[in-house]
Amino acid sequence: MVIDSHCHLDFEGIAEHLPEVLARAAAADVRLMVSISSRVARFGNLCRIAEANPAVFCTVGTHPHNAHEEPDVTAEELARLARHPKCVGIGEAGLDYHYDLSPRAAQAKGFRVHIDAARRSGLPIVIHSREAEDDTVAILEEEMRAGAFVPLLHCFTSAARLAHAAVNLGGYVSFSGILTYKSAADIRGTAAALPLDRILVETDAPYLAPVPYRGKPNEPAYVVKTLAALAELRGLPVEEMARITSDNICRLFSKVPRTAPETAAA
Repeated sequence: MVIDSHCHLDFEGIAEHLPEVLARAAAADVRLMVSISSRVARFGNLCRIAEANPAVFCTVGTHPHNAHEEPDVTAEELARLARHPKCVGIGEAGLDYHYDLSPRAAQAKGFRVHIDAARRSGLPIVIHSREAEDDTVAILEEEMRAGAFVPLLHCFTSAARLAHAAVNLGGYVSFSGILTYKSAADIRGTAAALPLDRILVETDAPYLAPVPYRGKPNEPAYVVKTLAALAELRGLPVEEMARITSDNICRLFSKVPRTAPETAAA
């Protein structure tokens, strides 16, 4: 069994043909997937997708791009919404200094609110960090001193020191299709160096399709290409890497079952 730890099934490019996307995922043995929230205002729709599909779970949160659009979201509200049985995490939240679509102060405030929600709920926080390594590490270390939580760096593209800092804080690191790109030697180096029990795979669908699908809309079925690249990098059989990453995902997202629902392939 393979698990896609991060996709966006409610986004354009996937949502309009979701049954076919889920069928192709099942055919590729991608039996479970976590669809990640980008806006709390759209959480109801994301929940409906998860409720209607046994293979799908979700998170709740506000993407840093949208932090200025939802400035009044509280940790209490996030923790309350996260009680939904199919909600397995908080986020994605964090810092994006590449696009700066939201003011940095709003991003930092939202990041800290989501960390507080992770503490309150006992669920992991899915973190988006792009070109913001120093501030991401600083916030993680400061907030960890205020109370424990479990961080997950998704779609890792940053300097290796951020990955090692997250792992040292008890966190996890997830790799997307970027791992298969020729230009991603540094990311492969990080993936090769991290402890095996702290690494995950994802698609970030509909974005960042792996080779040989690069440039096309991504979907959960394609996570097997990233998994194969990671297995080759670590010198392990694909089946063993599938077991390792699935175990890691289920340990991190404790509400995700360790066996796929029988109806997931329907």
